[in-house]
Amino acid sequence: MIRFKSIPGLLWTSALALGLSASAVLAHNHGNLHHASIEIQEWEVPYEGPRSRDPWVGGEDTIYFVGQRTHYVGRLTPSTGEFHKWDLEDGAGPHTVISDHRGAWYAGNRANHLGFLDVDSGNITKYYPPGDGPRDVHTMDWDSQGNIWFTEQGGNRIGFFNTETEEFTMYEVERPRSRPYGVVVHKDQPWVVMLGTNRIATVTDGQLVEIDLPREQTRSRRLAVSSEGHVWYADYADGYVGRYNPETEEIHEWRAPSAENSRPYAVAMDQNDVFWIVETGVQPNPFVGFDTRSERWTASFAVPSGAGTVRHMVYDADSHSIWFGTDVNTIGQARISE
Repeated sequence: MIRFKSIPGLLWTSALALGLSASAVLAHNHGNLHHASIEIQEWEVPYEGPRSRDPWVGGEDTIYFVGQRTHYVGRLTPSTGEFHKWDLEDGAGPHTVISDHRGAWYAGNRANHLGFLDVDSGNITKYYPPGDGPRDVHTMDWDSQGNIWFTEQGGNRIGFFNTETEEFTMYEVERPRSRPYGVVVHKDQPWVVMLGTNRIATVTDGQLVEIDLPREQTRSRRLAVSSEGHVWYADYADGYVGRYNPETEEIHEWRAPSAENSRPYAVAMDQNDVFWIVETGVQPNPFVGFDTRSERWTASFAVPSGAGTVRHMVYDADSHSIWFGTDVNTIGQARISE
């Protein structure tokens, strides 16, 4: 478990006295704050790091994650704090993991494959996207049929993998070096942000559609979709959050609390349509939420370990919490209260 230390200027909750979890509230200048708050608990990963990342809720009391730098898929049992790991080939560089009833699927980012791990036997099956260029499977998400949409940042492509037929369908992005990054699937439609340009993209009726965002300097890493079907993105380069309405094609943006210092990276949308971001330009990294209905920010809540950088996170409706990984080799849970 994490050892905590005092940070001047932060107000720690009484949970710190238990040595288990803490919330730190960071003041910012936004008035009329939204009332949602979070309490954060972290587990120290016992394997060589430093970059444990991209946790996925694999069922009751099961959290999968990957070790990007030391090439493994890991599993945390939160109730006991126990860890387990499956070693991958040296150099696999796993970037993301998702799971279903069949097992865990990981992005073999540095080894040009999408991998399936049978968690019972430990057997691994590798699937290689077609093509001769980079096939750096990056971020993944499910459709309703158990198939996988994914991005290739260096390959400049968006991919679809049919897990039954084991066939790939690839979509080439228009602009060179657009760097397709985060992906989320909403009602079987993928939405993607581009880190190398000011665009988001989707696939509809078998065609790739790219959408310009209003500021040319926008560079986004992650996105989420609200219950209304609005696509929300975080501008890592300049410190904004934005909303794209697919029906009207209108785009609106709001400045993040830490403005140009924000560097919002990981994002998640909760069941109340609060769009949570982590501002990685601030140390320790704070969580802060934007209520997409009232258009108000919450207070900011510091990650107790500092985090280094929170790169990706996932919302779990059953526990009303967000799971995240950090560059200081922890897996964290941010429990949301209203």
